[in-house]
Amino acid sequence: MKPKLIVGLANPGEKYQATRHNAGAWFVESLAKKYQLSMKLSAKFHGYIARIQNESIDCFVLIPTTFMNLSGQSVQAVAKFYNIAPEEMLVAHDEIDLPTASIRLKKGGGHGGHNGLRNIIDHLHDKQFFRLRIGVGHPGHKDLVNQYVLKTAPKGDQQQIMHAVDHWLKSSDDLLSGKYDILMNHLHQKPNSKEEEK
Repeated sequence: MKPKLIVGLANPGEKYQATRHNAGAWFVESLAKKYQLSMKLSAKFHGYIARIQNESIDCFVLIPTTFMNLSGQSVQAVAKFYNIAPEEMLVAHDEIDLPTASIRLKKGGGHGGHNGLRNIIDHLHDKQFFRLRIGVGHPGHKDLVNQYVLKTAPKGDQQQIMHAVDHWLKSSDDLLSGKYDILMNHLHQKPNSKEEEK
């Protein structure tokens, strides 16, 4: 099934722009750039939104402007207005249970303690949306997680994550065409070097 809505989770404002918690938004920003989209601020949808549309693709991309724990307001508003079912959504988000720059795709599941996912599930009353889990690493203890994800990521970590995002975006046509099996089989590894990409 082709995605009709791709969401990149984030906290709003310059203060959080380079934090690990905004990794989902980094993905959507890169996707929008690849397709030369201009994301427009929408008060109705509580976020920045654009539309990828051609002869074979029709998909909205969204970055909520609510704080992370209120992300469901934005997602629900778009889903309700455009009649988009949960299984037609892909939510890109930071994932502390994956090593930095590893990216995994999955369907459904719980929120795993992620407040953005928790709020989306609460608003949709459904867990069956796809998730693009962008690894940001773990601080080593659960009590350190909040500070870790809300702190500006080192430049090296940001570069690794963006390198992995660029690797995924080479197959963005498969993503937008709903060829999830192909992505799961061939892209569930991060490129560790230039040689691996060749």
